[in-house]
Amino acid sequence: MKIVKKILVALLIILIAMQFYRPEKNLAEDGHTAAFLAETNPPQEVRALIKAACYDCHSNHTNYPWYNNIAPLSYWMAAHVADGKEELNYSEWATYSKKKKDHKLEEIGEMLEKGYMPLKEYKWLHEEARLTDVQRDQVMEWAKRARTLYDIAPEPQ
Repeated sequence: MKIVKKILVALLIILIAMQFYRPEKNLAEDGHTAAFLAETNPPQEVRALIKAACYDCHSNHTNYPWYNNIAPLSYWMAAHVADGKEELNYSEWATYSKKKKDHKLEEIGEMLEKGYMPLKEYKWLHEEARLTDVQRDQVMEWAKRARTLYDIAPEPQ
């Protein structure tokens, strides 16, 4: 029993210490997605859907909920956002090649069609990210149209 008590005290100390050492927040200034929006020109409805359902994890600016101030949740969210930005970052769109842009737009459609995005964990607490079938179709149709901007020829067989 004495060892259990020591372990619990150690865990409590670690948890308290974690509150003072927080991960860096993902907080870009306004306009961080301007290049993406200007180039792909999504309709207003689609812009709003992408902002509500995608930007928190896939851009350089995250709107943090209150619970992000509590470790270890803050660490989990920071890792989650880093993973999302590594996969697709709307704020870094201008740095992508035409081929990569085309591929990312294709992936957007695929992820929505398969229901992989937005993630279930995100939708639990973000009602605005719970896209209806019609909204999902709007974004998929826009992504399909936007791919024509990059006119990537298919690979020879």
